[in-house]
Amino acid sequence: MLRIGLTGGIGSGKSTVSNIFRILGIPVFDADSAARKLMEEDPALRKGLIHLFGSAAFDNDRLDRKYIAHIVFNDPYRLEQLNALVHPVTIAAAEKWADAQPTAYTIKEAALFFEAGSTTGLDYIIGVYAPRHVRINRVMKRDGVSREEVLSRMNRQINEEIKMRLCDFVILNDEQELLIPQVLKLHDKFLQEKGD
Repeated sequence: MLRIGLTGGIGSGKSTVSNIFRILGIPVFDADSAARKLMEEDPALRKGLIHLFGSAAFDNDRLDRKYIAHIVFNDPYRLEQLNALVHPVTIAAAEKWADAQPTAYTIKEAALFFEAGSTTGLDYIIGVYAPRHVRINRVMKRDGVSREEVLSRMNRQINEEIKMRLCDFVILNDEQELLIPQVLKLHDKFLQEKGD
């Protein structure tokens, strides 16, 4: 089975592309959603989060994401500590999940493959690219946040052009090019490669 990574900066349209792959019958592991679930359900990870952020990390036994986000987005060292706790557990969960899939290939969607050093074990990485101004507008509309907040989030990720150069394939999601034909072309390629 091929293991394919899918990445892109905030507002690039990773989720939209993932949903097209899902419609084609390809299982998709959403690393961000899995990480959130693991932070609430994995006992060792919960313990680490409480050690790192105090008992306020959980409110009524639920992860207080706003509390943690407020801390880590203002303190790069604490963000690094959080990632050191969460990434290994999420990577292990993704590997276990992929091993259980019966399809020719799987997709693992994550924003921070390169930043987290979690490209090991992937056969290819697809980047989803959208111009900066398109991404800013999408996130402002989607999340109801200011331009400054979007730029702050973008500045915590590696440069989008560098990220795309690190990818094996790039899907252009600029609201000009059609997404479905681009995804179908890759889908056919992966099926043919697995069939060889």
